[in-house]
Amino acid sequence: MPNDEVVKLGKESYMSNYSQFPISIRSGKGIVLTDEDGKEYLDFVAGIAVNALGYGDEDEKKALLSVIESGVLHTSNLYYNSHAVHAAAALNKLAGSKEVFFCNSGAEANEAALKMARKKGSESGKSTIISFAHSFHGRTYGAITVTGQEKYHKGFAPMLPGVVYAEYNNLDSVKALMDERTAAIIVEPLQGEGGIIPATHEFLSGLRSLCDSYGALLIFDEVQCGMGRTGKPFCFQNYGIQPDILTLAKALGGGLPMGAALAFGNAAGIFTPGDHAATFGGNVAASALAEVVLSKLPKLSEEVSRKGEYLHGKLSALVQKHPDKAVEARGMGFMQGLDLKIPPLDVIAKCMEKGLLVCSAGYTVLRFVPPLIATEEDIDKAIAIVDASLSEL
Repeated sequence: MPNDEVVKLGKESYMSNYSQFPISIRSGKGIVLTDEDGKEYLDFVAGIAVNALGYGDEDEKKALLSVIESGVLHTSNLYYNSHAVHAAAALNKLAGSKEVFFCNSGAEANEAALKMARKKGSESGKSTIISFAHSFHGRTYGAITVTGQEKYHKGFAPMLPGVVYAEYNNLDSVKALMDERTAAIIVEPLQGEGGIIPATHEFLSGLRSLCDSYGALLIFDEVQCGMGRTGKPFCFQNYGIQPDILTLAKALGGGLPMGAALAFGNAAGIFTPGDHAATFGGNVAASALAEVVLSKLPKLSEEVSRKGEYLHGKLSALVQKHPDKAVEARGMGFMQGLDLKIPPLDVIAKCMEKGLLVCSAGYTVLRFVPPLIATEEDIDKAIAIVDASLSEL
């Protein structure tokens, strides 16, 4: 079915909660996607930081086929399944955590983290959650409440009570809100939807100290910036600052829905049977793919660290070449942003015409989150298209 027919049927069938581009993806190989009309695109979106291994990875194929051949795609959490158990053990080993809760998305992982914080806090009268302006933590009610962007709250009030917002990378603004009622601080070590903004080491270190002083939990939301994307298996490892709870999703399930909340230290043991659940959490198929991704994460992370510097250098060169259109390049590893003076959507459309998929973050930032397997040659091709697009706008 051609692109235009798929798009037409989609418009007739979907709720109108997405602003979708008028192409339908048919197939993929490596980091190249092909639409229904046969046009190819170099993919620097990766399903919004999901497809870490690109498309057509042979190990993912084998793992998924093995599950299909077993005849068991789902068992529920009434029973164990070896794929989920091994994925949890791999996560704990890589992150240094003690326990894992599996769910289906980043929003669900953050919901679990918030419930853990509230339950732990209930022992001593703590319930307040501190979040940050320009943050993004998901679309469910708890997750959207701790998302510090008014545009996501509009029309859905009242929000969850007991949530306050500080200024990102401003420790004094956190100190002004912190008190004996604070149950947790939730923060992205690298803000994604807010505009690709890395936390400073001083800021995260200060949050760790404040939580220790007040007996609050520190939650790192690495739904987008985790899983090797910043040059380490997990973003917090770039800073050497350990959270109490770590939330993950996106790349974890290798393209299938999967999220996780990891507990460290005194955050372990908070949940007891009946406190929280997810019917599809630790799904057999998603867990099998997670095993593959996790097995490759250490090596991939090392490569992303090097190639991320290369990408950042190329983006910085674009800023120098187009000072009338670009302000700054920032980010870590393969989570980079180009802050623009012109609308990102204009650049995205022009890049798409030329065979490159990129997306935006915030109001002014062009976001680059390619599969972790992208090469320097792929980066050169992508940058050339962005360069040409900026020149034409």
